[in-house]
Amino acid sequence: MRCPNCGAETASDSLFCSRCGAGLEASCGKCGTANPPGSRFCRRCGARLASAEAGATSPSSQAAAGPHASIRPAREATGSQEVPDGERKTVTVLFADIKGSMELIEDLDPEEARAIVDPALKLMIDAVHRYDGLVAQSMGDGIFALFGAPIAHEDHPQRALYAALRMQDESRRYANQLRAEGKSPISIRVGVNTGEVVVRSVRKDADHSDYVPVGHSTGLAERMQALATPGSIAISEHTRKLVEGYFALNALGPTKVKGVSEPVNVYEVTGLGPLRTRLQRSVGRGLSKFVGRQAEMDSLKRAAEQAKAGHGQIASAMAEAGVGKSRLFYEFKVTSQSGWMVLETF
Repeated sequence: MRCPNCGAETASDSLFCSRCGAGLEASCGKCGTANPPGSRFCRRCGARLASAEAGATSPSSQAAAGPHASIRPAREATGSQEVPDGERKTVTVLFADIKGSMELIEDLDPEEARAIVDPALKLMIDAVHRYDGLVAQSMGDGIFALFGAPIAHEDHPQRALYAALRMQDESRRYANQLRAEGKSPISIRVGVNTGEVVVRSVRKDADHSDYVPVGHSTGLAERMQALATPGSIAISEHTRKLVEGYFALNALGPTKVKGVSEPVNVYEVTGLGPLRTRLQRSVGRGLSKFVGRQAEMDSLKRAAEQAKAGHGQIASAMAEAGVGKSRLFYEFKVTSQSGWMVLETF
């Protein structure tokens, strides 16, 4: 029989490959029963074994494929790389770099330059990770990050801008530290854009893959970074539509951008806005009539009455996204908060 891992021929009664040591028993994916080498169906439950599937991937190659194997095709038996499949997603792309880094480190020893640049890169990366973004690439003096893929978040534009604001706050602290040490301070510029891309995992070697987006939206984010002044955050019109109200924005006007036929409206993010949730944004636009939740409202009011009588209560609403949990509590608060101190967190 042939080893599915290395392709070597081995005796039919072997349990392990004599060349690579891989296990030859076929484990049933349905009931877990170990089956003799060469089995096509499970001897206990009759299910078709994975080893019998055409083109089945060996355990070792599955392990090497990593967490994004679902969007990467198997390689041919010859070992040649195929063009990876992709997945269409709406994401928010962030570019950040140290403005004027070449001039900053021109006269410095490489070790001295690294001692200045590395902490700046770290604070950028830490800010991205804090809001569940992915650092797709780390350049010498900047980063390229994704929000909304591979981890999906419905609020990925906000997460990207929270990360950008944190970068600027931390970089200002770091610049003050450098200034106190008699060194030249640094400043960071950040560009952000939201749009559709095709994301796919590109395998570099057996153990490493790059998760990369392809699309016009990525290039536009990079252009936003180039337009940002040192210490600022520039975003596109696409992102502005999704975050207005959550952040304070300053319109910089239409700007001619390389690679884009029409001028692009650019905005600078100057801080946090008054909104924290989508419900708050909806309240500003006007809510539809609240109906069909009387039983739930009565339950909340009974809990409040018991709490007021000295019997502490906890009430939670559990349901799929979008069915109105936040609206339920909003209406309860509006009608029942008199005489209570209300604390909210998000």
